[in-house]
Amino acid sequence: MAVKPHRPEWLHLPVQGWRTCTQAAFFLLFVLAPVFDVFRLDLHLHHFIVFGMDWTLGLDRASQQTAMQVSMQLFLRVLLPVLAGAVTLIYISWKWGRLYCGWLCPHFSIVETINQTLRRAIGKQSLWDKERLPERNADGSHTQTDALWWLGVIPLVICCALLWAVVLLTYLLPPAEIYSNLWHATLTRNQGLFIAVAGVAFFVEFMFARHLFCRYACAVGLFQSLAWMANDKALVVGFQRARAKDCATCFSACDHICPMRLQPRNVKRMMFACVQCGQCVDACQQTQSSNPDGRLLNWVHQARAESEAALTGSQAHRQQRHQQQLAAQTMQNASQQPGAEDE
Repeated sequence: MAVKPHRPEWLHLPVQGWRTCTQAAFFLLFVLAPVFDVFRLDLHLHHFIVFGMDWTLGLDRASQQTAMQVSMQLFLRVLLPVLAGAVTLIYISWKWGRLYCGWLCPHFSIVETINQTLRRAIGKQSLWDKERLPERNADGSHTQTDALWWLGVIPLVICCALLWAVVLLTYLLPPAEIYSNLWHATLTRNQGLFIAVAGVAFFVEFMFARHLFCRYACAVGLFQSLAWMANDKALVVGFQRARAKDCATCFSACDHICPMRLQPRNVKRMMFACVQCGQCVDACQQTQSSNPDGRLLNWVHQARAESEAALTGSQAHRQQRHQQQLAAQTMQNASQQPGAEDE
């Protein structure tokens, strides 16, 4: 029997609903940005196009300018925009973690889609997971495993790989030319070679190494994680270790639902690749819906986050055991107290 889901809401929409909306909107932007000349590099023109305007280095008149003027143009047209974007991304990551990855990234949207489809085929979100996930979900529903879902997994991965290959090509060459050549099957040799090679590379990555890429190979994700780890007071998922015994009523739903294959109850330094999606928090909320003390996983920041970041794995385990012993001792004393009064 499915339990009634209890999810945090913003403006009457669940957090995961908002995340789905932001992911879908950004994915559409990723696909359509070259089409509407929002941002792309045109190899025919040898310069960027930003919001329909030519974005050049302005070096075509360098012979008529002083060294100071050329340097200023390079600073304003190259260095300043790159620095502004990098500083903005690093600051957001330093304060709130890998929000871009969990809430916007078009690659991670595909990772999650493949995860859920693959789970229906083999009961695991990754080919490399050692154990199958339980069929039960945090909200009480069940996901049945059926090998027929491989007929959905393989076409899905192929379509995603080809889509990414074509879209990336439109960031390099005029989209009208690429889509017209695709429609009329008149791709040039180089265009066809690019789509074929990139498509195979993306297929291998999406099928076999999508989590490894997000954890270790993505430079954008890596720098976000480094900035986040540098701030002990940054937003983080905190675990109420004093109530760890309440997890006995659960089936590790938070671990099973994590799209990055992490263990959310772990200390911060073991959650380096966390993308702040909040699915573990929602899962804990649902499985603990009948618990009057509420969920054990919560978003924390400032002093509580600093305490979470200071813990090592062994310290967390010792603290958890100590708190459980104190709780057990308190319960034992409470049970003995009426007998002492009777005497």
